[in-house]
Amino acid sequence: MQELATRSEIEFNSEIYKDAYSRINAIVIKGEEEAYQNYIDMAQMLPDYKDELIRLSKMEHRHKKGFQSCGKNLNVIPDMEYAHEFFAQLNRNFQEAKAQGKIVTCLLIQSLIIEAFAIAAYNIYIPVADTFARKITEGVVKDEYAHLNFGEVWLQENFETSKAELYEANKDNLPIVWTMLNQVQDDAKILGMEKEALVEDFMISYGEALSNIGFSTRDIMQMSSYGLRAA
Repeated sequence: MQELATRSEIEFNSEIYKDAYSRINAIVIKGEEEAYQNYIDMAQMLPDYKDELIRLSKMEHRHKKGFQSCGKNLNVIPDMEYAHEFFAQLNRNFQEAKAQGKIVTCLLIQSLIIEAFAIAAYNIYIPVADTFARKITEGVVKDEYAHLNFGEVWLQENFETSKAELYEANKDNLPIVWTMLNQVQDDAKILGMEKEALVEDFMISYGEALSNIGFSTRDIMQMSSYGLRAA
């Protein structure tokens, strides 16, 4: 009942909601677009896993289409220029890692950081989404856990040889997440999503992934601190 009461307080057709939604919707569309290309790129870097990575990329493409339909349902035009800038630094880091053949860094950026970020955002959004978007997002979240799992499994199997690079990649990329969260918090709040809840959900998903890969609790606390310093 609380979920319904919270959603009923939001005026989905108000101008202030649509203005904020134009940027949030663009972010999720662009995020899925980036993920689609990132998995294709990683399929070239990990030919033994090509079929699985291409399958994941196709799922991301479907997600993009779903979120585009969410914007159309509210008659909102997504601000894709804003979204391009929003993801610019993470995308630049991914492309640099790809050029250097650093698959571990690529996996951390896409399969851990971006997927955990998406899971957090979608989980917090679902209770306050309009009915159409809620159904789309609930389906997407189930897929995102599978994407997170791919990165976890590969990195766990290659943990000893990946550990040092994971530390460095985390140090370079986790602070970007907090910059992104700070940038989007005002728009997210208009949609009913509190920054504190997004941070908590992200840290849970990301921390669990690091634990599953093989990092100790002490390691995870130390690695997480790089993000918190930038919050």
